[in-house]
Amino acid sequence: MTRHGLRRISSSRRFVLDGKPVLVSTSYLPAGLVAGSAITQEDTGPGGTYARLAELGYKPVHFREEIRCRMPSQEEATRLNLSLGTPVNMICRTAFADEGRPAEINEMVLNSASYILEYDFDA
Repeated sequence: MTRHGLRRISSSRRFVLDGKPVLVSTSYLPAGLVAGSAITQEDTGPGGTYARLAELGYKPVHFREEIRCRMPSQEEATRLNLSLGTPVNMICRTAFADEGRPAEINEMVLNSASYILEYDFDA
């Protein structure tokens, strides 16, 4: 499966807080770059994916996020233990390395009742 030229290299992950699923996440990375690296392992090691990208010369230096509120798909509702009428937040984060090279696209689906999204920036 591809997303904006990046290949999905790992299965979705589900994050649980106090026994309740709150987020599912899927990462897409440059397949040729990460093939055979620790990024393709279930445990990517200290510092996670971004540390491994830095070791490969793709250190993220800029991020862009797109945020949407919507109803979950059947699969998302099942994985998050939600009814189909419960809204979710979808965050699509693109991590860029030097010279604007996309290093990762991460799609996160959040149980909207479990998160407060807060942003602080200058005008």
